[in-house]
Amino acid sequence: MNRTAVLYALASAALFGASTPAAKLLIGSVQPAILAGLLYCGAGIGIAALRLIRAGAIPDASEVALGRSDWPWLAGAIGAGGVIGPLLLMTGLSRTEASAASLLLTLEGAATALIAWYIFHENFDRRIALGMFCLISGAAILSWSGTPTLDRILGPLAIAGACFAWGLDNNLTRKISLADPLQIVQFKGLCAGPFNLAIGLSLGAKLPGFSTAMVAAMIGFLGYGVSLALFVMALRELGTARTGAYFSTAPFLGSVAAVLVLGDPITAQLAIAGVLMAFGVWLHLTEHHEHEHVHEPIAHTHPHVHDEHHQHEHSSTDPLGEPHTHYHEHKWLRHSHPHVPDMHHTHRHRPAQRSLFNSK
Repeated sequence: MNRTAVLYALASAALFGASTPAAKLLIGSVQPAILAGLLYCGAGIGIAALRLIRAGAIPDASEVALGRSDWPWLAGAIGAGGVIGPLLLMTGLSRTEASAASLLLTLEGAATALIAWYIFHENFDRRIALGMFCLISGAAILSWSGTPTLDRILGPLAIAGACFAWGLDNNLTRKISLADPLQIVQFKGLCAGPFNLAIGLSLGAKLPGFSTAMVAAMIGFLGYGVSLALFVMALRELGTARTGAYFSTAPFLGSVAAVLVLGDPITAQLAIAGVLMAFGVWLHLTEHHEHEHVHEPIAHTHPHVHDEHHQHEHSSTDPLGEPHTHYHEHKWLRHSHPHVPDMHHTHRHRPAQRSLFNSK
């Protein structure tokens, strides 16, 4: 287990979770679609500025720009997560009680995992599935605010559809996670932001004042931009379902932030959710998945060090030092070692390789 990648995922969840109570302070004065647009625009513009600063400070940054083959995946991710998802959410929120909507939004983690497992064939075992169940159950308990009454089916279906769209977005983003995370986030924000603003304006909403817009943009930069960049970096090393599992702690971390910053009370819901999520994170952190597997030949470009998966020759033009970035080829390799479904371990698994507390 790559502990650094786990920290990236948890930091991503913490930033996104903290953005929720921060955005809550603005929701009374800014229409939801407009607020979503400002958050995404803040993410896109802020990350674009960060890329310019990085280019000046670190001219030889090792991240790889998006290639021609990456654009279809990025377009699909933006369409699913930045266009379809918010549109379905706005439709659903207008027809669904807030208590029911909060519970339904916890489906994103489940959708992310199910799409990863059953459509993109990312490996999992009963231990990982149990950990995901605990994390999502904790988020659902945290979101519970009385018995929801679903008077209409269209609203809940629309919110569930939004969660599926965001789950698909996460899986499509994983396909391009070896590319520069800042570039991915920049394009996502600059596409999704104007689209959400257009939705809000078409509904008759107005833009807030300059100072309010700047506050929203800063929240978006940290809670959406930096958070998503960290999420992409975790995707590289952990796979979609496991990264999504750690990200499912965002509601809990947001509630903790609300307790510390806004003075919200510590409730039994928060305590129970914390225990469930802690157990779910522990199940994932202590995973041990090891068996003989095969690496098929592949050629690509990404930052790397010369570990057992990167034993290749260099030309005179390849950069020195490690980590470094250049085009390289992976030869056919069969071996056995502990691993997770990172970008170099996308092999299929036999049913015998799935167990509750070990996968050997």
